[in-house]
Amino acid sequence: MAPGRADIKARTLRRDRWWLSPLVNALGLATFVVYATIRSFWGSAYFVSEYRYLSPFYSPCFSASCVPGSSHFGTFLPAFPPWIPLAILSLPFLLGFRLTCYYYRKSYYRAFWSSPPACAVAEPHSKYSGETRFPLILQNAHRYFFYLAFVISVINTYDMIVAFETGIGLGNIILLVNVVGLWLYTASCHSCRHITGGRLKHFSRHPVRYKIWTTVSKLNTRHMLFAWITIGTLILTDLYIMLVASGTISDLRIVN
Repeated sequence: MAPGRADIKARTLRRDRWWLSPLVNALGLATFVVYATIRSFWGSAYFVSEYRYLSPFYSPCFSASCVPGSSHFGTFLPAFPPWIPLAILSLPFLLGFRLTCYYYRKSYYRAFWSSPPACAVAEPHSKYSGETRFPLILQNAHRYFFYLAFVISVINTYDMIVAFETGIGLGNIILLVNVVGLWLYTASCHSCRHITGGRLKHFSRHPVRYKIWTTVSKLNTRHMLFAWITIGTLILTDLYIMLVASGTISDLRIVN
């Protein structure tokens, strides 16, 4: 007869700083959420008309409240009150994509819910239902948010290309780096990997999809890295555009 589990009263026998990783994750995620929320409702200093720099937090902008020139796809919505973000049509889907992301789930489950806080560390919850009940069962919508996030990444790419029509400045480089990061994060998503080849039973019959699947699989191993990089590039891009748009700093021009 197999022996029972060891009767260990301690929460964990780990002697390393296991709490450091969830703490850093909590601080990083909280910083991004607070900054993004404040800037989304800021309502100004998000577009540099001279160089056509548009903050990703305000793209696409369809409201009549948008600064002239910032609506690359027209203004078919009326003016918004201050409590409605100008990018209301994109922000909920981007938030949904990140909240349901497999890596972010692990990150904020550990950081904020201690479920579990770290490997080999007991969690404080007496019951565990996983993602089989409401509201966590909604995490299964991740694959649908992927399609919407893909479209928004295309829009951000268009915004970046439009900005290059005025020349090349530091802002253009920052926008380019941000777009590259967003595509790496989006393309490395588990849903993207599943869509490209997850249901194939015979790779030899689908050589093109197999090639795409292998490429996405390689990117997928760095999905966590891309997730954190894009948090940094989104903040950097918006912050730089805000400083230039408000006149705090001048854009460093390379080619006019």
